[in-house]
Amino acid sequence: MFKDKKLLITGGTGSFGNAVLTRFLNSDINEIRIFSRDEKKQDDSRKKYNSQKLKFYLGDVRDSDSVRKAMRGVDYVFHAAALKQVPSCEFYPLEAVKTNILGTENVLDAALEFGIQRVICLSTDKAVYPINAMGISKAMMEKVAVAKSRESDDTSICITRYGNVMASRNSVIPLFVNQILSGLDLTITDPTMTRFMMTLDEAVDLVIFAFEHGNTGDIFVQKSPSVTLATLAKAIATLMGQPSYKTQVIGTRHGEKLFEVLLSREEMFSAEDLGSYFRIPPDLRDLNYGKFLEEGEVRVSEANDYNSHNSPRLDVVDLQALLKKLSFMQAILRGENAKAED
Repeated sequence: MFKDKKLLITGGTGSFGNAVLTRFLNSDINEIRIFSRDEKKQDDSRKKYNSQKLKFYLGDVRDSDSVRKAMRGVDYVFHAAALKQVPSCEFYPLEAVKTNILGTENVLDAALEFGIQRVICLSTDKAVYPINAMGISKAMMEKVAVAKSRESDDTSICITRYGNVMASRNSVIPLFVNQILSGLDLTITDPTMTRFMMTLDEAVDLVIFAFEHGNTGDIFVQKSPSVTLATLAKAIATLMGQPSYKTQVIGTRHGEKLFEVLLSREEMFSAEDLGSYFRIPPDLRDLNYGKFLEEGEVRVSEANDYNSHNSPRLDVVDLQALLKKLSFMQAILRGENAKAED
């Protein structure tokens, strides 16, 4: 599907963009455009990959003109640009609105204008039952994408939603590793807190699956295992040769949940099980849906959401096997300095 095509990645200098480049640069794709506002990362990427297929566009999704310039002549778009840090969005919620919501509208408006064939928007589990500004802004991003998907028969717009990407910047795995290397206590917010575990390669797989199988307005979710923070801390400490490493429980931080939800109860009611993935079709009712306001749907009340408390749980051994697949952990175990995915 990508042969001789042109792909644009917004926020393309981040971890997802780099993973896509690793997967696609040696394929028969014609061109990959990296759109971001970070000139330093663009220059680093240009030197690292040194490929004629790679084109760089400096701009910001908040600026519709810069988006339109980058998108002209493109076949497909992976929209990964976002403000993702929970504390930053809490302090500056309007900045999250400008990037995650209005920026997405700029991307999708340009896609519709230029007749882009397919757009995949990346979302997060924090968009389900959101309790913080980042999650709320991503939930609205999803609503914007679904609404825009109704506006054109030429452009297909899909959404992928996933949990924590393992060893990404500011995530708990590099935090625990650095604490052990520095001789500090492992700081655990709540030992029973659970999180979904997903590798960066799986995040790319999910986007490609949505690209290949999605109908416009669909949301795709990968079935992911989960782990408690106590198990995660034990697995990392044991892997680093210190199974009895000291821990300190510091309590749940502002904006954190005890568990994450990938599909709401309402979505589980309509979700299609595709084996390794769930597909949530869009609500295609128009504004005249009085029947549902007056009569409702009993089966929604009987459904359960899909969360990190009721998903398959990894034990220490299983989690260690998963950790060993990460290039970050491989470098650490070799005794090298390693950076988390940015």
